[in-house]
Amino acid sequence: MERIDVAVVGGGPAGTSAGRAAARQGAETVVLEKGVPREDRAELGPDSTDAAGMLDYWVDLMDLPEAIPDDVILRELNGATFAGPTERLTIRDTGMGSSYPDFGFTFHRARFDDWLRERCETAGADYRVGTSVRDVAIDRRGTHTLTLRDGTEIETDYLILADGPQRTITRGVLAEFVAEQRLGELASNRANHIAYQEYREFPPELFDDDLLTFWWGSMPGHTAYPWVFPNDGHVARVGLTMPIGLDIDEVQNPERYRLLDPDDETVPSGKEYVERLLAAEYPDYDLDDFPLVEDRGKSGGTETYPISSTRPIDSPTGANIAIVGGAMGATSAFHEGGDHVAVRTGKIAGSLAGAGALDAYNREWKRAVGDEILRNVSMADVVTGFEPHDWDDAFGSVDRMLDDGRLSALRMPFSGRAGLSVLARYSKAKFGYRNGGYVQLRESEYAV
Repeated sequence: MERIDVAVVGGGPAGTSAGRAAARQGAETVVLEKGVPREDRAELGPDSTDAAGMLDYWVDLMDLPEAIPDDVILRELNGATFAGPTERLTIRDTGMGSSYPDFGFTFHRARFDDWLRERCETAGADYRVGTSVRDVAIDRRGTHTLTLRDGTEIETDYLILADGPQRTITRGVLAEFVAEQRLGELASNRANHIAYQEYREFPPELFDDDLLTFWWGSMPGHTAYPWVFPNDGHVARVGLTMPIGLDIDEVQNPERYRLLDPDDETVPSGKEYVERLLAAEYPDYDLDDFPLVEDRGKSGGTETYPISSTRPIDSPTGANIAIVGGAMGATSAFHEGGDHVAVRTGKIAGSLAGAGALDAYNREWKRAVGDEILRNVSMADVVTGFEPHDWDDAFGSVDRMLDDGRLSALRMPFSGRAGLSVLARYSKAKFGYRNGGYVQLRESEYAV
């Protein structure tokens, strides 16, 4: 049996950041990644998926000591467009203080993951890819034993779970500390949305603006929306996020959603939604004018993946266990991803585990990313039950507050009742979640 100071399950942004931070503290550290193939990666790596992009203040929130390499960045962004059925607005400033000079950028996720892995290994961590964790035996006194698929056993003082929003290993570990009824709320089909995207080559004349574009109120489901994200050249990612298992018979007023057809008997597949979006937005073009880029993504220019749609959870740190990134629910379907939060929570957990001070983790991750999570959770609550006309009202009101894509205090009195209503609901939601109230499974609930 191997003996390790810190074991990290999952080798994505959260796991590699945790591994690097722990190794830099002098801890003997192993990062375990089952490894999946991608069209745009030569070797096995984490189950990574291209995110929307990186906003300016997210760069600071990651707290990376060096700049992201140029070959990882695909395109600098000038802003983001939010479209309702008839109203749309474009913002060119996140409104957050940041050291990054532009609105943000889109990036190559596999290269980003590989760069984080290189940093992790350079720091001295042992990154193992190609065999998954089969079982975790928990010792409540703080020493745990991991059994890998190849039969290897690893005993560790500190365990960091970074296995993503499906929580393949995390839910089994948590079952040692909390009742099954509470764990039911964390099941992958309840705590996640499903996302689907395609890499497509766009006609050059349609690809001259460096904006992220989101369509709200076009498809049913809480925080369900399609998007187009510009990458390098004329390649863009076209995709969507939607709840898992949505029943079309439960959709109120389906005729109001322009990406639904009257004869739909089920909610369309991601592929069908993408084709309908392209047809609706670019009626003068055929689907053949947007060919798939088959050497990108997970398979043939496409990828499907889960993304957290739940509130985050604390970790049972009394048993020397920390949960980071998507596994803790710190990423968000509302803003399409959370690599920045994954990196930061992983870094905090790794640093504390390496220093033998993991009991401070639940306090420290809230201090670092609590405001970001509070914004996302509160806004997701505000838009619960929104129908297409609600998105139009909200976007029209916000647009009247903007001056060249930037919030103008002088225009706020003219924003209208809809905008003020949304603002009031948002403020109320934030107040209700103050002092870490957005956590859905608290440290005090664990039987450690």
